Amino acid sequence: QVQLVESGGGLVQAGGSLRLSCAASGRTFSSYSVGWFRQAQGKEREFVAGIIWGGSSTYYADSVKGRFTISRDNAKNTVYLQMNSLKPEDTAVYYCAARTARPSDSSSDYHYWGQGTQVTVSS
Repeated sequence: QVQLVESGGGLVQAGGSLRLSCAASGRTFSSYSVGWFRQAQGKEREFVAGIIWGGSSTYYADSVKGRFTISRDNAKNTVYLQMNSLKPEDTAVYYCAARTARPSDSSSDYHYWGQGTQVTVSS
């Protein structure tokens, strides 16, 4: 069982940066891949980025490639999403999710979810 808690969201101007954190409980967190997803109002949840259990492989949606960076510190049971050059279209609730297999871009493949953190980018 893994419990996830996101933090770090907020209001930022276009071009600014935010770093989201996903803190996990559980001694075996290093055995889980983690994905970040986002859901804008009225839209479906979409994949943003994923990182494999050891951190050696990362995956990104085309829309954030080159602007967002996912990383993890297994000693702290935390996964980060550094978001740079933010755009108004990045506005959404951001969720982290965990699964025991390799990262997937499908939200239905993840077993554990956090409650989400709101990111709002003003123009």
